[in-house]
Amino acid sequence: MAKKNGSTSAKILYRPVGMVGSVVSGLLAGAVFKQVWKKASRTGSKDTPKALESEFGLGQVLAAAAVQGAIYAAVKALVDRGGARMFQRATGEWPGN
Repeated sequence: MAKKNGSTSAKILYRPVGMVGSVVSGLLAGAVFKQVWKKASRTGSKDTPKALESEFGLGQVLAAAAVQGAIYAAVKALVDRGGARMFQRATGEWPGN
């Protein structure tokens, strides 16, 4: 597959789009994680384990962190890729390097 190089101006113009995409992906990933954790937790608790909460075991805290990280990375990749594709359709230039 041919490498798509974006111009400097495309990269600069894409920055605000990328920032908005980051905020949207963070909010979306948080909502997805809460739903996934609610279904996956054995206790059915709506609360997600946090590192400084003593009522959760280390295994629960690590599992929650791993799932949250994976969901965030996947959602961010989808939002970033979608934003770059929309930018390319609108401008004719790929915003990445």
